[in-house]
Amino acid sequence: MLAHDIIIAPVITEKSMAGIAAKKYTFKVAKTAGKVEIANAIEEVFSGVKVAKVNTMSVRGQERRTGRFTGYTPSWKKAVVTLTEDSKGIEFFEGMM
Repeated sequence: MLAHDIIIAPVITEKSMAGIAAKKYTFKVAKTAGKVEIANAIEEVFSGVKVAKVNTMSVRGQERRTGRFTGYTPSWKKAVVTLTEDSKGIEFFEGMM
């Protein structure tokens, strides 16, 4: 898989934005990607970034209703990437603060 296939989108929530001070960034990633693949993809896409550790979790889909019909949103995988202390931050998140 290519690096851009592994990293799908950044997760922008209050909780994920609070982690930026500790150099923790949250991304939506491919379901089949492992921690090592995610770390390599982050370092490849964002230059000057060194990954210390990656925590992953599978997020199950939520139930949604449209009238009398119910269904579920798709499940997805979330990765919280912690950078090393000497690493520079990710500019996309820094611009949002």
